[in-house]
Amino acid sequence: MAAALSYEDLRKHARHLENEIDLKLVAFSKLGAGIKSPPHASSDAVPLLSGEDTFEAMALEIEELLNKLTQVNERMSEQPVSGAAMLHTLQRHRDILTDLSRDFRKTTSQHEVRREREDLLRGSGDTFRSDGINNRRDMYLKENQHIHSSDRLVNEQIAIAMETREHLTNQRHAFKRLQTRFNDISNRYPVINSLIQRINLKKRRDSIILGLVISGCTILMLLYVFH
Repeated sequence: MAAALSYEDLRKHARHLENEIDLKLVAFSKLGAGIKSPPHASSDAVPLLSGEDTFEAMALEIEELLNKLTQVNERMSEQPVSGAAMLHTLQRHRDILTDLSRDFRKTTSQHEVRREREDLLRGSGDTFRSDGINNRRDMYLKENQHIHSSDRLVNEQIAIAMETREHLTNQRHAFKRLQTRFNDISNRYPVINSLIQRINLKKRRDSIILGLVISGCTILMLLYVFH
């Protein structure tokens, strides 16, 4: 800025910068409030200049204008004071610069907080999706283990059933053999009874014969003695 500028020229330039900064701050605030994270898409679908880049570019431009306004205010403060009106004007320009700087920092800070919150939410969403995938994978693994356990249990039950069937079959064969033996014994009982009866008859007959012999011998001995 040329050193030959008068106080009035500096004041006009300051007012021009203030109006320009004020207009840009309005657009800057709207841009900061409306910026959203770009959707996940292919590189062909992503614009060359995103909302975040536009915000950063405008922030640099406003910051440069604020620096220029600061320099103009300093140049005006170096001018000779001609009265209370000039002091009031200088203070007014300093207050405007303070307000504009505060609005700029406020919008920038709010944007940073908003961006961090969106990043956190997006990261949480990715974490939730990752957790959801891990949970589904764990669920599938548990289900697979459950199926294998059920299959093993079914195989064990089938093996037990086969062993029981074989045991029952062996018992049935044993019962059949016993039944056959019982039938054989039952069929042989008449012959055995007949033999026993014959033996008993023979014993009885032998007893009778022996008794007759003994009786005859006794009679003969008595006759011999008393004769």
